[in-house]
Amino acid sequence: MYINWAEQEINLKIVYYGPGLSGKTTNLMHIYNKLDSSMRSELVSLSTKEDRTLFFDFMQLEIGEIKGKKPKFNLYTVPGQVYYSNSRRIILNGADGIVFVADSQKERNDENLDTLLDLENNLIDKGESLQDIPWVLQYNKRDLPNRESVSVLQKKLNFWGVPYFESVAHRGVAVFPTLKEIIKRVIVHIQSI
Repeated sequence: MYINWAEQEINLKIVYYGPGLSGKTTNLMHIYNKLDSSMRSELVSLSTKEDRTLFFDFMQLEIGEIKGKKPKFNLYTVPGQVYYSNSRRIILNGADGIVFVADSQKERNDENLDTLLDLENNLIDKGESLQDIPWVLQYNKRDLPNRESVSVLQKKLNFWGVPYFESVAHRGVAVFPTLKEIIKRVIVHIQSI
């Protein structure tokens, strides 16, 4: 959280974290395409020639008020590929909330868990934990025939019992409910400080 006292703004950072090709960028693109341009900034995206996110995607949302100040939510994605672990740590720095986007395909179970453990280790390196920060789970790609059951995903990934959403990000299913829940959790957390 960063407070700009001159502008009476609170800048909050939400990071979409998950394995490669889980749908993090797709979430941000759907949000960007559906929101009125007066409520959002431009979407900055750095991608490879294969349309994979190389470093990050970034978008800023402006909504409501918190303690008499205008909140600006900065949405980022991390690269899912393991070899960009340093970029993940840098982007995660200063996060006020996290959306963990898991790929529901059965063959991605290990990658989902490895990436969630990577997230926890990155937080621990900063003196934090998933217990300390607002976060939600999004089980994406629920439209695919080889999807894992939600009960198995819950057992493997939702060890803190956080809210979860079944989504199909490329169709916009549960993209905004996920965003609304993490914003709500971040606001509640900020107001309790």
